[in-house]
Amino acid sequence: MIRTTLAGRTVALAAAAILLLSGCTASPEPEAPVSSSSDDAVETDATSPFDDGSFYSATATMPLVRVLDAPDGEIASRLDHPNAAGAPLTFLIKEHEGDWLEVYLPTRPNGVTGWISARGMDIEELPYRLDVSTDDNELDLYEADELVATYSVATGTGGTPTPHGTFYLTELLAPTNDGYGPFAYGLSAFSEVLSEFGGGPGQIGLHGTNDTASIGQAVSHGCIRLANDDITELAEMLPLGTPIEIGA
Repeated sequence: MIRTTLAGRTVALAAAAILLLSGCTASPEPEAPVSSSSDDAVETDATSPFDDGSFYSATATMPLVRVLDAPDGEIASRLDHPNAAGAPLTFLIKEHEGDWLEVYLPTRPNGVTGWISARGMDIEELPYRLDVSTDDNELDLYEADELVATYSVATGTGGTPTPHGTFYLTELLAPTNDGYGPFAYGLSAFSEVLSEFGGGPGQIGLHGTNDTASIGQAVSHGCIRLANDDITELAEMLPLGTPIEIGA
């Protein structure tokens, strides 16, 4: 996999990487996911103040992150950094308690959270958030509480709906499959109908498309499609961890 940078962020350049998404077009076979052979994690101090009303991300600086079921609790899972797409392992922070962070996890079931140590994490305030309406097929971009732009999008069909809930951007990909446009964000959301798609795990994406007629309609397998100019604009702006609220 080749990686480059866009607006200071890592962008994965691999046709297979896009298969992590549920997808809206046919796809080739995926590459094998990356896994860690060690349970050892390197811990470093990386705490940050939190302001009410702001969103924060936590990005791993060690090769393995232990996820606990509670602060100082039992290990519920272990996640590798970088992730299977080659992107930095990033979380959206929900709550914090001392040196412990409750974070949304990029795994099934949708909306699941866990606790991680703030040590060994880079914590950043997030400038933007996204709201998606599947009824209106629109995506709103907010900077703090100010509406910056509204984009027309395509969302899932009745048989393969786009899941609702609080999610976040997990990776930024530059697919070689024109069906996904020039850029695609992976989300922490997964299809609630498809357990896999095209060899991938049914992950939902926010991406461009070569089917411009589909924009504004409910036609996808669950992914959110934008015009290519719009996804290019967002790819220049939105860091990993950016929250995306999907509802009716």
